[in-house]
Amino acid sequence: MILVIAEQKDGMLNRASWEAVAAAQQMGGPVKIAVAGTSLGKVAGELAAADAAEVIALEHEALAHYTPDGFVQAFAALITTEAPSHVVFPHTYQTRDFAPRLAARLDRAIVTDCVAVKPHSGSFAFTRPMFQGKVAADVTLEGPVPHLVTFQIGSFRADAVKKGSAPVRTAAAAVDASKIRLKAEEPFREAKQAVDLSQAERIVSIGRGIKNQEHIKIAQDLAAALGAEIAASRPICDAGWLPMERQIGSSGQTVAPKLYLALGISGAIQHVVGMKGARTIVAINKDADAPLFEIADYGIVGDLFEVVPAMIAALKA
Repeated sequence: MILVIAEQKDGMLNRASWEAVAAAQQMGGPVKIAVAGTSLGKVAGELAAADAAEVIALEHEALAHYTPDGFVQAFAALITTEAPSHVVFPHTYQTRDFAPRLAARLDRAIVTDCVAVKPHSGSFAFTRPMFQGKVAADVTLEGPVPHLVTFQIGSFRADAVKKGSAPVRTAAAAVDASKIRLKAEEPFREAKQAVDLSQAERIVSIGRGIKNQEHIKIAQDLAAALGAEIAASRPICDAGWLPMERQIGSSGQTVAPKLYLALGISGAIQHVVGMKGARTIVAINKDADAPLFEIADYGIVGDLFEVVPAMIAALKA
């Protein structure tokens, strides 16, 4: 049995959870899905639409706000009880924080940020990018099960999840609140403006080809016309033209939107590893040899200052 750890916040399911379910289903065998928090009826109901043996809603007041201590306690107890062969997570900021702690608590092997899985000697080999995506390594895990694995956002398609009607079981999480060392407080004011680009369905991203900060407005106008989020490659954020939270790439966010529209981005590997999972990639660049054209579904060789206004006019029409 494979156990998927889904992620939710304030009753909203993280879209990457569906990708983790798709990965677990591809591995074969029965799949169970667990989610932690409070008042999980709506989230558990959504997850029940997957072809799974069971959805387990772990409820406890101490899990109302995420803390690594609370989540490690709750999931360590569940994993010990359920005894899965593998535990699968979406590779999110939250997972990066608590999954290694969970593996240490269980004394089990973990591999993170994987992009594929394949059968290997009666178990599995997990493919993960190395050296900023320059090579891909097939990793096998040793030692007793369960083995823990996180999958990079965009590696599996959420709409590839096999549908079904899973039973939902609500269980009291095994959590000792006195052992939670972190106390959740109100988020910093700046966090209210933070954006999780991994949840965006459409993204307009800009690179050096935008030339000057004042030209960003043309990209923002296109994003508004598309109902998209604005993002950028690292040089734009390093220059302070957009906040670092909007950077995509190996040192920024990893995204897998339905549409990724790249304006004036050459396509260095450090940027590509952050957006190659997009369903449809459209690149606009006046350099016909820009590397991004190699992975783009549609490429427009032209001046973005001529192409983008025409696109905006067409969208508004």
